[in-house]
Amino acid sequence: MVSSLPNAKLSGSDTTPPRHVAIIMDGNGRWATSRGLPRIEGHRRGAEAVRRTVKAASELGIDYLTLFGFSTENWKRPESEVSSLMGLLRLYLRNEIRELCENGVRLRFIGDRESLASDIVELIAEAEATTEANEGLTLTVALSYGARDEITRATRQLASEVPEGRLAVDDIDEAAISSRLFTADMPEPDLLIRTSGEQRISNFLLWQCAYTEFLFVDTLWPDFDRDDLRDAVMTFQGRERRFGAASV
Repeated sequence: MVSSLPNAKLSGSDTTPPRHVAIIMDGNGRWATSRGLPRIEGHRRGAEAVRRTVKAASELGIDYLTLFGFSTENWKRPESEVSSLMGLLRLYLRNEIRELCENGVRLRFIGDRESLASDIVELIAEAEATTEANEGLTLTVALSYGARDEITRATRQLASEVPEGRLAVDDIDEAAISSRLFTADMPEPDLLIRTSGEQRISNFLLWQCAYTEFLFVDTLWPDFDRDDLRDAVMTFQGRERRFGAASV
């Protein structure tokens, strides 16, 4: 777990916050099970942690926050749990947009929308359109998302453009691939946080995290709060990012 540093401040020229923070929100089920509660209660408390984290990210000067909400693999979970999660998503999309707008937050979604119910797709489109002009934090939710699927889609698009004459084989480079990902108009994550003590990235932003700093914390997602995010940012600020170059 990241240690608490209550007296530290995020100020000064050497304490610039990461521009883009990505979070794998893990531990909802374990949080509930350890308290003798149904797993869905852990997901409800996890939604509260999302609200806290969005607010804290804005206060800490983070420009982009990307949350891993539901993976392509999560469809394999029990139907009752998936149904409950989709119900929580519907509630969030109906009840939280006004507050996001009041705080200048732009909401976006990445992932395979074809797997989602039509009413959820409509709610997502409405939420994105309603918040599109907001100029504060950009909150991106990865929903029905898998990085291998994302890269496969980008590769398929590139392959289709070559015989059509819209792209030459020699023009396929890293930039060409990046521009065809769901995150094409976003900066790559500076910091990736995973809660609950697990130390893997579970098919999340594989291409985008080539030079991302990783931080694994023991806190279960429903307990994650502003102090946890602040401490993670401070840990990031203490690291030297060399991007393959030698230390100064």
